[in-house]
Amino acid sequence: MSQSRCRPDSLSSPPDDEPFNIIPTDNLHTDHPCLQYPQVRTVVSSLRAVGNLRKPPLHPWLPSMDLLDWLGLFFGFQRDNVKNQREHLVLHLVNAHMSLSHPPDSSGTFQNIVLREFCNKLLENYTNWCSYLGKASNVWIPESSSFGSDVTRRELLYVGLYLLIWGESANLRFMPECICYIFHHMVMELNKILENDIDENTGQPWIPPISGEKAFLNCVVKPIYDTINVEVMRSKNGTASHDKWRNYDDFNEYFWSKNCFHNLKWPLDFDSDFTSGRKTGFVEQRTFWNVFRSFDRLWVMMFLSLHLMFILAREEKKLPWQALNNKDVKVRVLSLFITWSGMRFLHALLVVAMEFSRLSREMLGHVLMMVLKILVAATWICAFVFCYARIWVQRDHDRHWSDEANKRVTYFLRLAFLYGLPELVNLVLFFLPCIRLNCKVFYPVSWWFHGDCFIGQGLREGIVDSIKYILFWVVVLGTKFTFSYFFQIEPMISTTKQLFDSTNEEYEWGGNAIFSVSNKFVIGLLWLPVLLIYMADTQIWYSIYSPIVGAAMGLLQQLGEIRNIEQLSLRFRFVASVIQLNLMPQEDTKISCQTLREKFSEVIHRLKLRCGLSKPFKLVELESNQVKANKFALIWNEIITTFREEDIISDHEVVLLQLSRHSWDIRVIRWPCFLLKNELLRALDLVVDLMDAPDKWLWYKICKSEYRRCAVIETYDSVKYLMLHVLIKSNTDEHSILKVIFQEINQSIEIGKFTATFRADALQQVHSQLIKLVELLLEPNMNVNGIVNVMQALYEIVVRHLFKAKRTTYQLREDGLAPKSQTAMAGTLFENTVELLDHGNKNFYMQVKRLHTILTTRDPMQTIPGNNEAKRRLAFFSNSLFMKMPRAPPVEKMIAFSVLTPFNDEDVLYSKEALQTKNEDGISILYYLQTIYDDEWKKFIQRMRREGMETADEIWTTKLRDLRLWASYRGQTLSRTVRGMMYYYRALKLLAFLDSSAETDTTVAEEEGIALMKYTYVVSCQKYWEHKAKRDPRAEEIMDLLKHNEALRVSYIDQVSTGIDEKEYYSILIKYDQQLQRELEIYRIKLPGPIRLGEGKPENQNHGFVFTRGDAVQTIDMNQDNYFEEALKIRNLLEEFRHHHGIRRPTILGVREHIFTGSVSSVAWFMSAQETSFVTLLQRLFANPLKIRMHYGHPDVFDRLWFLTRGGLSKASKVINISEDIFAGFNCTLRGGSVTHHEYIQVGKGRDLGLNQISTFETKIACGNGEQILSRDVYRLSQRLDFFRMLSFFYTTIGYFFNTTVIILSVYVFLWGQLYLALSGVENSVLGNGNNCKKALSAVINQELIIQFGVFTTLPALLESSIEIGFLEAIWEFLVMQLQLSTVFYTFSTGTRAHFFGRTIIHGGAKYRQTGRNFVVQHTSFAENYRLYAHSHFIKAIEFGLILAVYAMYTPSAKLTFFYIDMAVTCWLLVLSWIFSPFLFNPSGFDWLKTVNDFEDFMNWIWYRGGVFAKAEQSWERWWYEEQHHLLTTSLWGKLLEIVLNLRFFFFQYGIVYHLRIADQSRSISVYLLSWIFIFVAFGIYLTISYVQDKYRTKEHIYYVRMADYLLMILGILVIILLRAFTAFKYVDIFTSLLAFIPTGWGLISIAQVFRPLLRHTRVWDSVVSVARLYDILFGVIVMAPVAVLSWMPGFQLMQTRILFNDAFSKGLQMFKIITEKVHQKDV
Repeated sequence: MSQSRCRPDSLSSPPDDEPFNIIPTDNLHTDHPCLQYPQVRTVVSSLRAVGNLRKPPLHPWLPSMDLLDWLGLFFGFQRDNVKNQREHLVLHLVNAHMSLSHPPDSSGTFQNIVLREFCNKLLENYTNWCSYLGKASNVWIPESSSFGSDVTRRELLYVGLYLLIWGESANLRFMPECICYIFHHMVMELNKILENDIDENTGQPWIPPISGEKAFLNCVVKPIYDTINVEVMRSKNGTASHDKWRNYDDFNEYFWSKNCFHNLKWPLDFDSDFTSGRKTGFVEQRTFWNVFRSFDRLWVMMFLSLHLMFILAREEKKLPWQALNNKDVKVRVLSLFITWSGMRFLHALLVVAMEFSRLSREMLGHVLMMVLKILVAATWICAFVFCYARIWVQRDHDRHWSDEANKRVTYFLRLAFLYGLPELVNLVLFFLPCIRLNCKVFYPVSWWFHGDCFIGQGLREGIVDSIKYILFWVVVLGTKFTFSYFFQIEPMISTTKQLFDSTNEEYEWGGNAIFSVSNKFVIGLLWLPVLLIYMADTQIWYSIYSPIVGAAMGLLQQLGEIRNIEQLSLRFRFVASVIQLNLMPQEDTKISCQTLREKFSEVIHRLKLRCGLSKPFKLVELESNQVKANKFALIWNEIITTFREEDIISDHEVVLLQLSRHSWDIRVIRWPCFLLKNELLRALDLVVDLMDAPDKWLWYKICKSEYRRCAVIETYDSVKYLMLHVLIKSNTDEHSILKVIFQEINQSIEIGKFTATFRADALQQVHSQLIKLVELLLEPNMNVNGIVNVMQALYEIVVRHLFKAKRTTYQLREDGLAPKSQTAMAGTLFENTVELLDHGNKNFYMQVKRLHTILTTRDPMQTIPGNNEAKRRLAFFSNSLFMKMPRAPPVEKMIAFSVLTPFNDEDVLYSKEALQTKNEDGISILYYLQTIYDDEWKKFIQRMRREGMETADEIWTTKLRDLRLWASYRGQTLSRTVRGMMYYYRALKLLAFLDSSAETDTTVAEEEGIALMKYTYVVSCQKYWEHKAKRDPRAEEIMDLLKHNEALRVSYIDQVSTGIDEKEYYSILIKYDQQLQRELEIYRIKLPGPIRLGEGKPENQNHGFVFTRGDAVQTIDMNQDNYFEEALKIRNLLEEFRHHHGIRRPTILGVREHIFTGSVSSVAWFMSAQETSFVTLLQRLFANPLKIRMHYGHPDVFDRLWFLTRGGLSKASKVINISEDIFAGFNCTLRGGSVTHHEYIQVGKGRDLGLNQISTFETKIACGNGEQILSRDVYRLSQRLDFFRMLSFFYTTIGYFFNTTVIILSVYVFLWGQLYLALSGVENSVLGNGNNCKKALSAVINQELIIQFGVFTTLPALLESSIEIGFLEAIWEFLVMQLQLSTVFYTFSTGTRAHFFGRTIIHGGAKYRQTGRNFVVQHTSFAENYRLYAHSHFIKAIEFGLILAVYAMYTPSAKLTFFYIDMAVTCWLLVLSWIFSPFLFNPSGFDWLKTVNDFEDFMNWIWYRGGVFAKAEQSWERWWYEEQHHLLTTSLWGKLLEIVLNLRFFFFQYGIVYHLRIADQSRSISVYLLSWIFIFVAFGIYLTISYVQDKYRTKEHIYYVRMADYLLMILGILVIILLRAFTAFKYVDIFTSLLAFIPTGWGLISIAQVFRPLLRHTRVWDSVVSVARLYDILFGVIVMAPVAVLSWMPGFQLMQTRILFNDAFSKGLQMFKIITEKVHQKDV
């Protein structure tokens, strides 16, 4: 903890060397690149124009102070807060000035429109809040132009005041309307100061009541913070029920009522109800009923449709509508309105039950509405029931449909029309976008159906967008209901009728049995799984249609048109053109000012480029305009350079991929060598083959390939320039001869006589000699004699063989082709004319090397580059340029933005020790990385040697930092994220240079200046102070990142001791000063207390948010990466904020992600496929056409100012907002924002690499969704969205987890139901021939099987892969995934989601889980796997397996039926997946020695007693208590439900004891009661043995323990003999009874856990713990037994390794076991 080092907070005159962040606003005379822009001085001067404002009375006023200083002195803001917001305001206004169409002139005129737009946007939420509460805004801006500078000053004061309040509000920033309330009163006081009001009490000029040093913090922020902190303490770290304490939303919604003005007042009165514990706005109740409460319209539709299908299917017609020919059926359909009104009544009751705790006298209007809703709903039920009954009474009385009966039907229809009239009105308004339900005319309707709420107004979309998502859901629902009717409902009708007609005597159980079989109960068992699947299978149909539509949208967006390097080669000519179109700014006008004709022309141009119809890159213009050619070359080569820096291409590949800039007077585009490849040799072959053809025909054949044409011309121009300007001295005879030769060649080409003048076969000889010449030039030591010999040979070939016309020596001299001197002809030609070349001329050698490549290459180069990642990135970048995107503005006019990354305790950089440390198999992280990134390791070593590494040992000494970076860039570390995000800064500097390079020579300083003003990267390291205090290496590593990245800033929380147990907390921003060579503290803002009141990550994000800059902010997580080529498109992406998408401009820009961890292992690949489809195809679908995309995480780009005033980038309330990211999307939608998705730009993202990491992540997401169901955001969205968007919202968010849970629940119900029917005899006696029933149940099984095969993830992944890599490749990937057991993985993940989602809703217990992002190269012990998966998977799988075994034993007739086989395959697949997945996807999971050691470790863990401080990893007992902790905090209803669910285990005993031989086919209840006596006797014996062992376990009393064991054994033998003698007992009954009594014991243990508070201090509880330990041993043995068998089998471990890891690592791992040398020297 740091000591007190606080700077004085008084607003004194800042020194000239005052630390600054980006712009030195306090010293405009320094030589800083940002100050070269006149807009900076203009804005700063406007801020300093204080004018005649009254000066603060308590502080001296200095000339250097400005308006923000003035506000700070009057209202008591902290000095560094003022500094921070001053730069914030200056940067925003400067960037806004730069983006104007006509920027201010050099005289520095301030543009008022910029400030007005900023003021309107910043105060928009405040204005809406005032309007909602019916309060007049206190922001008063004169409209008259006569006020002049006063208007500008007033607007600056308003925005400055808001920013200062926001900047110092700390955790209050999560409460936007609270800030509005504070601003409302403070701006009123500001107006009094501006109007020179007089205080009535003192007679002095008005002074705000809250003023003085840190007055705002101490008098406003801290009291509110303390009130929130009290509520957080009441939450008991989130374990208390949500309705017992208030969260951030409750405090914020307190300000949605006018009562806040009357109660809280100003200055704040904390004796008001603000400090009371009553919930505000909403009560989060933990119950499954929230699904119905929130999505009541969905369930009304589902149950009304089910009701209708029951009515129609009952008639058993071939087609459902044929049943409507019967008048009785038509009238029965009217009963739908009874069901509808009943569900409305249920919903009204639920609302009252859940909201009752927050009702008060001040909410009489709300109470009245709820009571009226209940009364009205009850009235409608009564009315419908009464009218419906009257219809049938009249019908039965008349025995036909008389006129009176028809009149009653008509009356019922009128009543129904009146009931449905509001829905009809809503439907009409849905298609009339000009009318909204929240307008004044329809306010009563809105109030009745939706209540009165500040947010959630006007959520409708445009007509076109609405039609699109309506059509989607019409198709999905049409398919769902058709399938449900014909395959679920209709087949069950005949079986149901048959059961109604049968009697109970046909069954094996008698009527006296406790669970006696009744027909209604059997019918219920048959229908229940069908109904559960009916409720959930909409998710299946959605999962089938959604990827199809998403894939179609991807095709329309031109995704996947360039899938590989071969396709890139074919379209590379057009890449330059689209780079010019998209990445180079328009020169004349802004895009928004384009005329319709210009827009249409641009569309046509893009279409031509896409189809290859346009002339690529305007080649003639390019070859004449070297500026554009060089710009293209700069961009492309910089991309290739970054590839080399990342070691994904080699030095040789750099030469082949780079695009040479214009030099050597070459007339054509100098395409990369990998495109020219062997084109020159192919041109030579054409010349030889067509030696007698005319020139035009030959040139036509050559020009059929643009690359061949360029290769020929470039080679000729290069050779010509080399000989005339580089190699041969000028003013010599040889130079003149060469000049004449080239002139004759040029002339023959111009007149079309080349083939008539020259011999084609001689060109092959010329080609061979040119290769020799170039190779000599590339030698390190120049061989002049060799060059002379080659030149002489070339001369002889040209003169004697190339020309068709033979010439004498005299003619050669006359034509200038021979020297005048005869001595030269004798053999001295070229001897003294060769120039001595400079070996340091890199440009020359690059050109010669390129020429050599063109001359010698015979390879088609389809494998260049060789690295798959390089291929993918080049293909995607090139393809994305053909997609529709906004034109990029100049860097000066682009939208400024920031990137924000929260950082906690993750890895910054892999240390030397971490890289070298080996696991139990001898595998280190470095060896692991060397193996799976084998080619990249070789390229890294090549680069190190090029940079001076001579020996292998230097990699651990002088090159250690490079090695650590190389390894860290392949993990999920902060250094990788920082490198990726700093590509933005690098790209902006390059783009700024390109913007101005055509006009002026921009200096590096100017480029850095504009890049710093447009981009800032803030990493919020909340524990940086702790790392520094503990001398943690991460502190030095973070400082190293600051040192090497100029635009990087780090924010953290500092703790300062002020006394015993007293601390002060400060928010710090630091940077690295390159001149001072040290860390520099920029801002230090005191906080009201610790920032961690809610969830840690959003609090950390909120802390760093205040230091960001610009109009946009991109949220980046710690496991993300970026690419330079993608950073070039950031300007295009930010321009989306200026375009309408539908009827709104976006407030969140969704960005595509690439999962870069898919190559690590098969599990990582499965997770990568799942995540890739979610972040691409599904997000594309969510955004368009469903219009329901939220913020599901990073790397979305936020409209920073919009979210700044609306609660920030996430929500942070404890537990309820555990999935903090998605609540930003909820908040955005509710407040009228819009979320889009854009796939022309991508950001890298890492995912969890091992099964345990993935399961932890799935657990976190499932628990988060369980909490979302309880939240007010989900409730309001589901109530406010239109019906079809509500469907999209449900099935794309919590509906996925809810339906997954329902499907798993249907497996439970189905298996238990089948077991009941089998043991009771119903299946054989009544349902034996029930084919229709089996048809419906088979449909249930098959839909469950679809889920198990991962249709939710596999189908989207398959279709997305088909788009991006091709259909055949996608099919092959799918087959390989199946061979690597992806089905097992997805089935296992389904169980994880269902278990934790259901447990969270019922019992709570959600918490943030750190998944870990390290490489999984270490074997996980069985004990750890058991701790993780015992209750979620293992015990459930054992339960299912036991049911299947018992079912097979007692249903002999079903064994041979397809129904049983179908059921067995589906359910046993689930059982095996849940048991074996932790071993299949665990390194060395089937190694025999490790299996033996794991079991020993498991038993040691089981029996380790430990102490009070023992952890769950050490002691079974501690783990057991932690596993049932949720039962201590759950509600009474949760405990009752847990007890009811555990009663199912008693059924095993009841069902099986009647089938024991000893029962002798008796149906008496005494059989079951006697079986319980056995349980009690067994338990008593166990207690006796335990007592004896505890009392006589000492060594001297061991005799008594053994004697008790012998007596027990003898007693058991005697009992068996007696049973055999006097009863029908058989020995098989012993094993059969275990199937009955073991589940009963587990049920008793599970119920006892619920009563733990009552039993904890009794002797019984010790026995419960002991028995539970034995059960866990039993479960562990059951799980380990098949694993041990497979581990013992030879070859199975090798197969498992091949399944788990990729080929490279599998081979490397096997080789490692043979080779014992140090692996880190393998490739060095």
